[in-house]
Amino acid sequence: MNGNDQRWTNANLALACFALDPAGLGGIWLRARSGPVRDRFMDGLYLAVQGRNPRRLHPNIGDDALFGGVDLAATLASGRLSRTEGILSQPSVLILPMAERTTPGLAARLAAALDRQDGLSLVALDEGAEPDETLAGALADRVAIHLDLSDLALGDAPPLAMDPGALAEARALLPRVTLPDTAIAEIAEVAHRLGVRSLRAPLLALAVARAAAALSGESEVDEPDLIVAVELVLAPRATQIPAPPAEEEEEDPAEPDTPEPPDPPDDSDESTQPEAIPQEILLEAARAMLPPDLLDRLEAGKAARAAAGSAGTGARKKGNRRGRPMPSRPGHPGGEARVDLVATLRAAAPWQPIRRQASGDADRLHIRVSDIRLRQFEERSDRAIIFVVDASGSAALSRLAEAKGAVELLLSEAYARRDYVALIAFRGDGAEVLLPPTRSLVQTKRRLGSLPGGGGTPLAAGLKGALEMCLLARSKGMTPSVALLTDGRANVALDGTPSRARAAEDAALMARALRARGVPGIVIDMGNRPAPGLNDLAREMGTPYLALPRADARMLSRAVDGALEPAG
Repeated sequence: MNGNDQRWTNANLALACFALDPAGLGGIWLRARSGPVRDRFMDGLYLAVQGRNPRRLHPNIGDDALFGGVDLAATLASGRLSRTEGILSQPSVLILPMAERTTPGLAARLAAALDRQDGLSLVALDEGAEPDETLAGALADRVAIHLDLSDLALGDAPPLAMDPGALAEARALLPRVTLPDTAIAEIAEVAHRLGVRSLRAPLLALAVARAAAALSGESEVDEPDLIVAVELVLAPRATQIPAPPAEEEEEDPAEPDTPEPPDPPDDSDESTQPEAIPQEILLEAARAMLPPDLLDRLEAGKAARAAAGSAGTGARKKGNRRGRPMPSRPGHPGGEARVDLVATLRAAAPWQPIRRQASGDADRLHIRVSDIRLRQFEERSDRAIIFVVDASGSAALSRLAEAKGAVELLLSEAYARRDYVALIAFRGDGAEVLLPPTRSLVQTKRRLGSLPGGGGTPLAAGLKGALEMCLLARSKGMTPSVALLTDGRANVALDGTPSRARAAEDAALMARALRARGVPGIVIDMGNRPAPGLNDLAREMGTPYLALPRADARMLSRAVDGALEPAG
């Protein structure tokens, strides 16, 4: 059986185990893009959970839909308070599409609902394309079964078969299934050697083992059932590859054989003693299920997803809590939405005579759902201007002094706007962060004034340092912009070796990385003559290119400030 056949077989077995005890297993985390393979799996899921009240959730579902709330339309129509029932108020199987986009607030609410053990279970459909686009850890920890059907061909995924009669018999047998005395210790040890730090994982693995035993018609968990639990629960959670067992050292032939003392007699009946399952059998099953690129996936998953950026003094963010007031909009209140009472009454006022006449009730206001207006605010995040300055020998011979003067003028204007500024210089064989994002004008000018010139031009290292600082600034809620000042004569590659060809390739690679992250900026050619390569680099970055061979510091300052100014 090849790997794809094994994955689909495990998916079939996982569905059968889940059908026996959805609430006890917590749910299934399915990582697969939308397509025929996932549709085929979902067809099997709906067959398995017949009668379990499956409900689909939206990643941005509000609290009123989850927990219930005021039925605004019925309340306004009748004049009496009317409430709705939330999705979480009844036992059901919750299906969450686009689970990788779940907000932290919704993840916390669903996790708390699963912890209450009110008969709820979750099927999270993760459609993430990148390793860092994944299900929230709070939910992944609470669902037993993790499946990855990415890149599985439809030919390797025949329709899933579910036998309702066999499932009914296994469901009746499940409460009577027992665990051997050694099973808990074995599963806990395997989890530890796989690097699974969650305490829920071994408990969920035992629940899957009991379900697998019930499916086999057994009243006690044995070795194949524990292997199923390791493959479905522990192996996908592994954070390290378990080391193979150490080979026993051969005995030294020079040592004389000493007779071992006889074992003391054991009056207990050997047939009644449970036989321990070797841990290596379970670990070998786990090793077979580990993806070959496990370590690469784990490393990529540690990187935080960066939001798309925008140009200007800070990204505009619309919300309903704080910021500059904006015109109210029609909408349905729910979640964190706030009703604009004055705008609502203003919208309802022209209709009062008609509504009073139609209803025959002239003693109260007649407000409809279409009259509701919601508050809107707009706030700007802080702008962080990251200056990436070429301090190499060629730049020092040309325009480094003018570049320093332009940066000082921009620093003064940024200080007046309360922007953050950062300074990265590249020379020799690498780049150096002279100043992280700060609002200290004096400190920034001091660092800039002491910037020396000379050495090679590691342009790629400077752009890499700018990318890392952009990610750091975004993690702190800032909107970063990059101002690159160089003469474009890159001659040092990213690994520090001198090579003009590799230096140009590495610089283009870093420029594309900045563009992929949506970082705005500008490329300023401060050489005595325009360099055609810098124009190409600016296109790779998706930013404007300015060749200012005869501009002084003030003209350079106005050009940079104009390019980074917000539109509109």
